[in-house]
Amino acid sequence: MDDQFIKSVVFDWDKVDDDSYVKKIEGFRGIDKLKFNKSITFFVGENGSGKSTLLEVLAVAHGFNPEGGTKNYDFSTYDNHSELCDAIKIQKSHRKERWGYFLRAESFYNVATQEEEYADAEHPSEKYHERSHGESFLALAQKHLQPNSLYFFDEPEAALSPQRQLTLLMLIYRCAQAGSQFFIVTHSPILLGIPDADIYCFDCGSIHLCEYEETDSYAITEMFINNREMLLDKLLKD
Repeated sequence: MDDQFIKSVVFDWDKVDDDSYVKKIEGFRGIDKLKFNKSITFFVGENGSGKSTLLEVLAVAHGFNPEGGTKNYDFSTYDNHSELCDAIKIQKSHRKERWGYFLRAESFYNVATQEEEYADAEHPSEKYHERSHGESFLALAQKHLQPNSLYFFDEPEAALSPQRQLTLLMLIYRCAQAGSQFFIVTHSPILLGIPDADIYCFDCGSIHLCEYEETDSYAITEMFINNREMLLDKLLKD
């Protein structure tokens, strides 16, 4: 699917205060536009590199609640979404998504609580709080992943075992093949292995495309597996 729901994002840095924390993020410096050509786009990089900030900005600009959920979720436990929301312009295609979801690992508890409050006889609660964290994450994905839909996932692997990450990988891939678009922040070398995805790296002072094998998630995991004893000896040596 070449005609993505979100084709690009343009930044207008004149609308961001000079003392804003956003302008202190190295990866954002000098970036004016990002294009999204694939059904699946990953954001990778070190903690604090701006990945989740950009994901949130894209989701909020597209009408999602800053804390997550579907577009029907309208609640706030702490209003702190980025001022960058007012400084971007999204280029959309003529296609209209059928469904969508913004999943944030850090605020999933609040979304699960809100889901119970929204429930009624026609829309019974999934009772995510009565399941393990990993089971609730996977149940949510299985319920909401649909063809021709738009998804923003912030570290969806956080609650999942490696086996369950493989299950999620399969669900995401099949959904993307059916016309959906995904933006995913992740540190998982498993999820990053999904074929035919673009990977934007936020490290080294810029946001740039990279190959799977160039990500820290892959390289460091491979190095540790292949050199575990040597690395542990260096790391833990007195």
